[in-house]
Amino acid sequence: MDIFPAIDLKGGRVVRLTEGDYGRMDVYGDDPVAVAEGFRAAGATYLHVVDLDGARDGTPKNREALRALSGVKGLLVQAGGGLRNKERVEEALALGIFRVILGTAALRDPGFLRAMVRAYGEKIAVGVDARGGKAAACGWLETTDTDAMDFCVALRDLGVQTVIYTDISRDGKLSGPNLAAYQALAELEGLRVIASGGVSGEADIAALLSTGVHGAIIGKALYEGRIDLARALKIAAGKAADG
Repeated sequence: MDIFPAIDLKGGRVVRLTEGDYGRMDVYGDDPVAVAEGFRAAGATYLHVVDLDGARDGTPKNREALRALSGVKGLLVQAGGGLRNKERVEEALALGIFRVILGTAALRDPGFLRAMVRAYGEKIAVGVDARGGKAAACGWLETTDTDAMDFCVALRDLGVQTVIYTDISRDGKLSGPNLAAYQALAELEGLRVIASGGVSGEADIAALLSTGVHGAIIGKALYEGRIDLARALKIAAGKAADG
């Protein structure tokens, strides 16, 4: 299982929201590159980045930070937030990002998503953000009537290979991931599922590994010192947690 340490950007700073609430934000640093280099030094090979300003406003706002993060040697960056048309997707890929994450646009414009998957294949992932089992949009500010699980099935059938599934009610709360949801998602053949939201300790990483998901995103637990990244990578690789 791959581990994706997370960097959420707002105004160029490293932050974390609680349950996607922009009014409940903790700031963890003013230098995203320094944070990313720390993750790389601990052994990470992947990085998950969200432009929160872009997700809320509908167009990327932290391009320079994304450019700098994509230049950190040894890290593959997947990033999303405000990528709602072809030009924005192309710009993100041109920065050196290895996989872009579509969210609101994927939910509202299947034709656009289909075109992006046709053009870029596995470089396109979709972020499925669920609140009460329903897919959310616009930086989690709007909850739709679309069933999140059904949406994942539709994405798989459309050709999407990777889904980042976030249970918003658990994000930033260190309350444990929604294991039942990830167990069900992991059974969808042909879809790589990356779990996001609620990881609070080493036991959660081991539990996610047992569900069969492809990857796990860790955010607040790293910043709060509840998880050591090097140990998390070892557990995710199926190695003993001790030592």
